[in-house]
Amino acid sequence: MSIYYLGVDVGTGSARAGLFSDTGKMLGTASKAIKMWKNDPAYVEQSSNNIWDSVCWSVKEALKKSGLKADDIKGIGFDATCSLVALDKDDNPVTLSPDGNEERNVIVWMDHRAIKEAELINSKKHKVLDFVGGIISPEMETPKLLWLKNNLNESWNNTARFFDLPDFLVYRATGSDTRSLCSTVCKWTYQGHVDSDNPDSVGAWDSSYFRLIGLGDLVDNNFEKIGQKIRPIGEKVDKGLSAEAAKGLGLIEGIPVGVSIIDAHAGGIGMLGAVLEDNTEIDDDTIYRRLALIGGTSSCHMALSVKSNFVPGVWGPYFSAMVPDLWLAEGGQSATGALVDHIIFSHKGSVELLKLSETQDKSVYQLLNERLDVLTESVDFMSKLTKSLHVLPYFHGNRSPRANPNLHGAITGLKLSSSLDELALIYYATIQSIAYGTRHIIEEMNNNGFELDTIFACGGGTKNPVFLQEHADITGCRIVLSAEHEAVLLGAAVLGAVASGNVSSVLDGMKKMNKADKVIYPTLGKISEYHNAKYKVFIKMYEDQVSYKQIMDY
Repeated sequence: MSIYYLGVDVGTGSARAGLFSDTGKMLGTASKAIKMWKNDPAYVEQSSNNIWDSVCWSVKEALKKSGLKADDIKGIGFDATCSLVALDKDDNPVTLSPDGNEERNVIVWMDHRAIKEAELINSKKHKVLDFVGGIISPEMETPKLLWLKNNLNESWNNTARFFDLPDFLVYRATGSDTRSLCSTVCKWTYQGHVDSDNPDSVGAWDSSYFRLIGLGDLVDNNFEKIGQKIRPIGEKVDKGLSAEAAKGLGLIEGIPVGVSIIDAHAGGIGMLGAVLEDNTEIDDDTIYRRLALIGGTSSCHMALSVKSNFVPGVWGPYFSAMVPDLWLAEGGQSATGALVDHIIFSHKGSVELLKLSETQDKSVYQLLNERLDVLTESVDFMSKLTKSLHVLPYFHGNRSPRANPNLHGAITGLKLSSSLDELALIYYATIQSIAYGTRHIIEEMNNNGFELDTIFACGGGTKNPVFLQEHADITGCRIVLSAEHEAVLLGAAVLGAVASGNVSSVLDGMKKMNKADKVIYPTLGKISEYHNAKYKVFIKMYEDQVSYKQIMDY
């Protein structure tokens, strides 16, 4: 008889819920959009109340679609974006917005208001930065906290608890202020590999870091505002689902809830445990060959290892941040799906494209791929269509391995044309540039202890055959697609399984619930040679941008 688990995922644009069996089969899913405010290009804000309301709606709807009953659910796991949440002593939202709207109490992960604070922190060169690739990002939480203290001091003083969004969801669900090693290690500089005197925690905060960067009052407060009880992911939170949360979610009070995880990391848990067609499974001898690529608005590149591998410009190594007792290296690109959409919908040809999409009942990506098929009739192979068209994808800075949020994008090879065919070519060159970014990250990882040759991919890009084949051809890696397409939700459900006690560990849950499906192999020969040449252009475009800045800094 099957046992069922609930996975809840809060992404950048929506909250989602999925019900899964103990073999990883999804029975029902639902999603609801969440509000977002962008009053300034660098500022992105949300509401924790709106997020929770969307979670409640999604869980109820997913349960209805699954045909299961509330008491069938034996464990719950939560994942979310690494966004900053502020609550007062009565658990009411505290504004993090210059507009003063109390509902806007979430600074979204992609918010770049804290670039100057990140630069200040990096100038201090504290040793904790060794575990974030050497350079802290404005997407992480301590630069945002410093910005808040410097710019919205009343909100700073009124906040009783700052949460990473995944941990807020657990708090809202249980009433227990239990923080995750995933979020605190990856985004708050918590040292998961350090011995701690606190029996409720694993690891330690580094007091000297917070005092050095100007956040010493968090130390004086004994870290009460940012977490005193920090536990491994999937571990059963000391309180189960509360009566209030159960009512909102349409579930039963007391269901075990697992310690939370960041959304991209949940994607890794939802994929990396699968046995491949050659019967290889994840173990100490194969783990460092597998990369989880989680795509969406941005993308993350997650790789596990038994030993700590320090990769310049790549976040980590993080101890126990994705799978307990293993080290994690996390690369990523700040804009991928968002970049492709920006390129498409800012082009004049998008007007015609949208009309065709409506009349032919096809997605814009499907239509553009069809145009590429037609254009390929004039060349030896499709990739050659962009021989004179090159894109540098740093439109929202570079997360890794350049680790520079101030970089900008570039396109070279444009013509005096705004046709649909021209749009198809720019779209194609943009996808290729994202794949070159992935290749760059993999190369840096492989130069520093990994031997990555297999990519487990999930997210929006995996629905696009052009995106997948270009990534295989450009990186030289085989691409593995999961049997369960909602790998992030599945990863969250694995945490619910661990919390229930029905599986012994996160890795055990991965092996039981992850399944592989299609495998896409790289094309060798002349196509590989072509991409080797075009990759050199990709690298040189960055070098040229640096030289332009040097010229203009006269």
